[in-house]
Amino acid sequence: MWERYFTPNTLDEALSLLAKHAGTTRIVAGGTDLLLEIERGQRVEITALIDVSRIEELDEIRLDDDGWVHLGPLVTHNHCAGSAVIVERAFALAQACWQVGAPQIRNRGTIAGNLATASPANDSIPPLMALDAHLTLRSHAAERTVELKNFYAGVRKTVLREDEMIVDIAFAAPKANARSTFQKFALRRAQAISVVNAAVLLELEKSKVAGAAITLGSVATTVIHAPDAESFLVGKELSQAVIDEAGELAGQAAVPIDDLRGSADYRRKMVRICIERALRDLADQQERRDYPENPVMLWGANEMPAASRLPNSIGHDAETPIETTINGKSYRFTTGQNKTLLRLIREEAKLIGTKEGCAEGECGACTVFLDGVAVMACLVPAPRAHGAQIVTIEGIAQGEKLHPVQQAFIDEGAVQCGYCTPGFIMSGVKLLEERPHPTQSEIIQSITGNLCRCTGYSMIISAIDKAARDTDA
Repeated sequence: MWERYFTPNTLDEALSLLAKHAGTTRIVAGGTDLLLEIERGQRVEITALIDVSRIEELDEIRLDDDGWVHLGPLVTHNHCAGSAVIVERAFALAQACWQVGAPQIRNRGTIAGNLATASPANDSIPPLMALDAHLTLRSHAAERTVELKNFYAGVRKTVLREDEMIVDIAFAAPKANARSTFQKFALRRAQAISVVNAAVLLELEKSKVAGAAITLGSVATTVIHAPDAESFLVGKELSQAVIDEAGELAGQAAVPIDDLRGSADYRRKMVRICIERALRDLADQQERRDYPENPVMLWGANEMPAASRLPNSIGHDAETPIETTINGKSYRFTTGQNKTLLRLIREEAKLIGTKEGCAEGECGACTVFLDGVAVMACLVPAPRAHGAQIVTIEGIAQGEKLHPVQQAFIDEGAVQCGYCTPGFIMSGVKLLEERPHPTQSEIIQSITGNLCRCTGYSMIISAIDKAARDTDA
């Protein structure tokens, strides 16, 4: 793991640290990819992390006077999924972000991090490439702008230099006659890497296509355009015959490989199907039919709270204690600086209710509240706890009285082996803070990041519903 962990208060300070330690240091914001790579020994060169998650005003989504949409480097997937600007002006991006991971992952994972990880299967890249996004890359000494289509040099390779950070993601807001959609095919409905994904953006004049962008993910070494399909669509009405032909042409653009998630031939066929579905939805104006009007975020009662700011920049090493508040109690840890928050909670704080089920952000058993937001503790570096407010399963009861969600789990028999139960309860608690009267669909949205290996979802859904009704009574 890391030897030093810096938490700067300004962007300039972060870039100065990055320049000073270039080659052995990485920027961390959400950390949902980077921490896994470090845990797996894939980033042995990294000896220090620079946490930018507490720098002010880097999480803004704004539309400027020239009609460009800007995403700051701390904009998360949930920020995008819930942004009126993105949903209205760049719907495919909102769709893609909504399908990344689960609420706890989307509350930490940033769009900039997703782009920088450079996996051709990453979901935010196709819509941003279809939107012709530009990235502003800044170092301590200089700044440059790179078109997203020129940002990638291969699988998990970019032109980002060791001393640079993505500080802005920008694209011209599509014209009023433009509509877009995103298609994802994966091996399960949530918490799954794309076997194939695709974004389609069309400019429509009356009943004909005036412009088209089709981008494909997980079918080449980088996300690619389907130029023959794009040019074929221009000037045509979206008849079934035209849709079928465009799907065939898009499939021919794919150059996939065989892997555990699908064969190359299967991926080509799925490209065709995804593009045909996308075009049919756009033709029928049905692309928004499955998108929730008010997506569940697991932020609580308000919009996503700002991260707790530190009065001063700080660097953690083995000699620097982590001072934090867990369940309303102050803690000072002199060990655990190079662990995850999950292991800090379990091994240093001795609060073992939070479970380690996978340590990869897949199961949700480690769900806790960090500064009021539900996150997976296994994907948060322990020093991020410094100066933060954390709530674990031990902290949600009111004295001797169980939280209504806890009581409902008992009443409804929602506990089977029990290992996953703390994570489910934490998701349910945060959901009811966010919306006291959830629909069944919203309850299901809230627990998409939690796996029950005993297949007990029916009673879990019933328990959260009962807790909502009992609280209201």
